[in-house]
Amino acid sequence: MSKAIRIHEHGGPEVLKWEDVEIGAPGPDEVRLKTTAAGLNFIDTYHRSGMYKIALPSVIGREGAGIVEAVGTNVTSCRVGDRVAYASSPMGAYAEARLMPADRVVKIPAAISDQQAASMMLKGMTAQYLLRRTYRVKAGDVILSHAAAGGVGLILGQWAKHLGATVIGTVGSEEKMALAKANGCDHVINYRTEDFQARVMEITNGKKCQVVYDGVGQDTWAKSLDCIAPLGMMVSFGAASGAVKPFYIGELAAKGSLYLTRPTLDTYTATRADLAATADELFAVVASGAVAIEVNQTYALRDAAQAHRDLEARKTTGSTVLIP
Repeated sequence: MSKAIRIHEHGGPEVLKWEDVEIGAPGPDEVRLKTTAAGLNFIDTYHRSGMYKIALPSVIGREGAGIVEAVGTNVTSCRVGDRVAYASSPMGAYAEARLMPADRVVKIPAAISDQQAASMMLKGMTAQYLLRRTYRVKAGDVILSHAAAGGVGLILGQWAKHLGATVIGTVGSEEKMALAKANGCDHVINYRTEDFQARVMEITNGKKCQVVYDGVGQDTWAKSLDCIAPLGMMVSFGAASGAVKPFYIGELAAKGSLYLTRPTLDTYTATRADLAATADELFAVVASGAVAIEVNQTYALRDAAQAHRDLEARKTTGSTVLIP
């Protein structure tokens, strides 16, 4: 038996229960991991609340790091004792131990700690596909990144700056303005005290941005469209403030023949080759020093409910990990 955070119904943080779970031996293509750290992400709150429906009961969490305790008979990609990390389905990271498909885990380089890996896999690989594949940022581009002091935002800001972009970030407090500024943003807008669309127009001299990266959703949607230059792209990859409401597709034409996409990490890392390439580029940019990964908060795994409360109340910045 092992301990894990499991939900039996959708709802608030109170539905997160610290319970005994049976793990068992790995199947032929699986590995059993002893968790050393699990990442905290907004998508965990969506699974918990029911915004994204999942089968119940369920151990939640999509991102973690651990040590391989056992391998299935067909597994050749890793061995007992290897340090590995993951950020994909199936869920189950909020556990002291778990099973994972072997082709969904990657080895952690020696230069990266388990806590760093657990805090950067989902957010860092998200930043990789956003910047390198969804819209391939190049030197001279002007980009707008919402929630610039969040987990994805801090990585995305540093990486985009490394690629030569001018980075405009939005945040919700003075403290977070300083954090975003220190992590790649050339301009930081406090959306609680300023009209971010007006400020983008001012910063760009009316030329707007080539791409908007929006993990906030409903609260930022409408004005974000007015921040995009003709033929630019709106990348809606999250819904921290709630899902975007239905809209008239003709708006995209009227605002400059805009492109719109709603990408997911699962799609961009669906094959083993894509997963390995995405993780390799992330590890390389971190190892080079171009992107720093700081774990700003840690909680005991059994205190996941409090971690969820703090995340949803915007009390956290950057990356957070849960420690068994």
